This record gives sequence, C-alpha cells and structure tokens, in this order.
Amino acid sequence: MDAQITKNQQPANSNDLSEDTRNILGLQLPTDPRWVDLAGKSMEDILTDHAYCEQKAATSCISIIQRYPEKEKLVKELSPIVTEEWGHFRLVLQELEKRKLKLGKQRKDEYVNKLIAFQKKGGSQEDRLLDQLLTMALIEARSCERFKRLSEGLNDEYLRKFYRRFMESEAGHYTLFLELAETYIDKGKVRMRWSEWLAYETGVINDLEVRGDRIH
Repeated sequence: MDAQITKNQQPANSNDLSEDTRNILGLQLPTDPRWVDLAGKSMEDILTDHAYCEQKAATSCISIIQRYPEKEKLVKELSPIVTEEWGHFRLVLQELEKRKLKLGKQRKDEYVNKLIAFQKKGGSQEDRLLDQLLTMALIEARSCERFKRLSEGLNDEYLRKFYRRFMESEAGHYTLFLELAETYIDKGKVRMRWSEWLAYETGVINDLEVRGDRIH
C-alpha cells in the first residue's frame, strides 16, 4: 500500500511555515509535517521520484531555451542549470545504488499537472513566457520547502545533510526564474500574476492527499 494520508485528516496549520521560509519562498501553505515520516518509510520511492524531478527540471530548462533562443540572458542563465539539474539526477541515482535500492518507474505528477493546467492558454507570447517561468519558480520553491522538511525531519543523519544541499540549490533556482520573469516582463505584472499563482498553489496543496512516495 502507498504511504499516504487522506486530505481530510488534520490539514497542516499555515503557522507551521516559518516566517523566514514564508518570506523567502512566498508559499502560503506548508507541507503537512507528517509527510516527512511517511517519506522516511518509503525511501526507495521518494528517491526514485526525486530523481525524475531532477530529470524533468533539466529537460524543462532545455525546452524553454529552445522556445526562446533570442532571449540571451535566459539562455545564458538556464544553460548551467541544465548541467546542475542533470548532475543532481546522477547524485540521486548514486544514492539509490549505494543503498542497494532500485530506480522505479516514473509516475504521473499530479501536482505539476495541476500547475500546468493553470497556465494561460493562447494569448500573447509574453503571457505564456511569464506563466512558464512562474510555474518553474513555484515548483522549485515547493521542492525547496520539501527538501527543508527532509533535512530537518529524517532520522538518517546523512540524508538530512544530503537534502540540506538540495534545499540550498533549489532556493537559488526559484529566485532565478522570478528574476528572469522580471527581466522580460513588467515587474508589476509579474508580481500580480505571482500572487495569483501562490493562491492557486495553496488550493492544490490543500486538495492533494499526503503521500510519502513522492516529492510533490
């Protein structure tokens, strides 16, 4: 049976998200603290899902570079992120191998699919670029928050340090995507749409069941 808690069981209290974390990431609803306990019991699943998250992060950066090659700063800033994310993928694979665990099959990512559904369809190229960058920023922010939970709550000391390093990396990626959005799009428009994204993501997190076999 998958490690999970149904959404009607004790929702997380928004006060659980520290003021520092809220200010840095902007997230309005914290991960249910019980998620870490579930994840700790499903390390093969969580590491598998983490590996695919890093892979998808790399390919998403490649995709956006291909879509907007004329945007020089975007290409310059995201190119090393591709290398970094693929390196993270390899690190997670190494951790699986070290622990004699197997890389499982890639699962459907309900969280990311719900975010993609919120992206504006059609409209101007500027609107599409904005939503693509904000989607990526939000995924990185939530990943950072989840990695912070793992770095503080896992029983395995090595894995706590392992996820601390990932947390620091994801925080930098989150800010980069917001900075790129503000490079090409009016800052007021970016901030207004970011507020809409944060409110929407709160509902997504609240509705999803708490599962220990996935990062998101």
